[in-house]
Amino acid sequence: MNGGEIAPLWSTLTGAVYPCPMALVAGVDSSTQSVKIVVRDADTGALIREGRAPHPEGSEVDPKHWWEALQRAISSAGGLSDVAAIAIGGQQHGMVTLDKSGEVIRPALLWNDTRSAQAAEILNREAGGNQAMADACGSVLVASFTASKVRWMADNESEQAAKIAAIALPHDWLSWQLQGGKDFSKLFTDRSDASGTGYFDPVSSSYRKDLLALALKSDREIYLPRIISTNHFGGVMESGTKIAAGAGDNAGAAFGVQAEPGDVIVSLGTSGTAFSVSTTPTHDGTGAVAGFADVTGNYLPLVCTLNAARILDSAARILGVDFERLAVLALEAPAGALGLSLLPYFEGERTPNRPNATGVFSGMTLANSNPECIARAMIEGMLCGLTDAVDSLIALGVSVDRIILVGGAAKNPAVAHIASSLFGREVIIPPAGEYVADGVARQAAWALLGDVPLWDLGKVSHVQSEPTPHVMEKYRALRDATVSW
Repeated sequence: MNGGEIAPLWSTLTGAVYPCPMALVAGVDSSTQSVKIVVRDADTGALIREGRAPHPEGSEVDPKHWWEALQRAISSAGGLSDVAAIAIGGQQHGMVTLDKSGEVIRPALLWNDTRSAQAAEILNREAGGNQAMADACGSVLVASFTASKVRWMADNESEQAAKIAAIALPHDWLSWQLQGGKDFSKLFTDRSDASGTGYFDPVSSSYRKDLLALALKSDREIYLPRIISTNHFGGVMESGTKIAAGAGDNAGAAFGVQAEPGDVIVSLGTSGTAFSVSTTPTHDGTGAVAGFADVTGNYLPLVCTLNAARILDSAARILGVDFERLAVLALEAPAGALGLSLLPYFEGERTPNRPNATGVFSGMTLANSNPECIARAMIEGMLCGLTDAVDSLIALGVSVDRIILVGGAAKNPAVAHIASSLFGREVIIPPAGEYVADGVARQAAWALLGDVPLWDLGKVSHVQSEPTPHVMEKYRALRDATVSW
């Protein structure tokens, strides 16, 4: 690997402390597994301090746990008394239902809750088919979308659904809690997160209340967070700290690495995503590519897989090794793991849409029944799904000039090496960082300063490996052979 620079990216003097900043901004990433907060200098992006706290496991969570975790994270980061502005980035799609008093009606259903898979199929049909739904809201609905969860609730918890007075997403709800969480008029969001609901048009940047009525099976008025411009403030905390628009997690990460049109970001978190900043919207009737909005006024065509970093967790657990040893084992095996392939649908899958699928090991022989080949096959399987994701973007005409690899799993050296071989091109790995939190911190700085700050990301790594198309060929044969699973 050779160090290099990718411009424009930001300053990452990670861990450094600057006692006399001009103005401070905070960015929050409220993700599935935890909440992270960074406090940065608004002008330079220099990291001042940070904090984090865990979230409970599961795909159904009482939002109060996010709020309690955020308070702990803020405390561990030294508080917000000197912070001028804050913005929240959050996991997309999660359904937070509120009654007329502003109380949460039921635990939030998260993006990775697949019970609404059938509801999604029904909604697509009722809207006129997959292409009609994609034309209306940018995406074909799957289980993860908020609208699908609304329909599931209407069908299965009708008495609870009848109490719904407002619906928010995780980031919307947390921004609201920072203001006291009582007055619906203080609920706000941004176009990037709203574009993941299934009842929002990213082209017009407006809600499609007809689609919400279809999902709820009622045309009664439901309060939805108002859409504010990404460089504006939506509210203020009692302490005087201003609250910027915030963003969906992937849009926040794209803004954090300062991605431009032509950049594809492959993010390896709990889920795996491949997304690109694009100047034109997408309306993919096949359902492979979701047509989201980004933070800058452009679009964020995105492909999501449900199984990413957790595949590495499983590999390490199965083999009884840590992540460092897992990388060593994987790189000791040849590309293709001597014929061993993994279809990594451990918790179902979103792309392709197989919510009830399970993982499959194929091609096991005496020759490849060893830790090296198992480690290699599991990492290859995880990344093959994301190689398919990038190819889906290319098929829609999305330009791919650079591939930027981010997320916790990107730090594993075997992952970068194998990713480059599967993508068939160089991959760029920025320094380890909390890019969702960093992105919305930069967004808060934009609202505070009036201009988009250019923060220097620092040194990045460039990895170029020998292409291994035969690995993808075998993976796709396995994927297609299990189409009915």
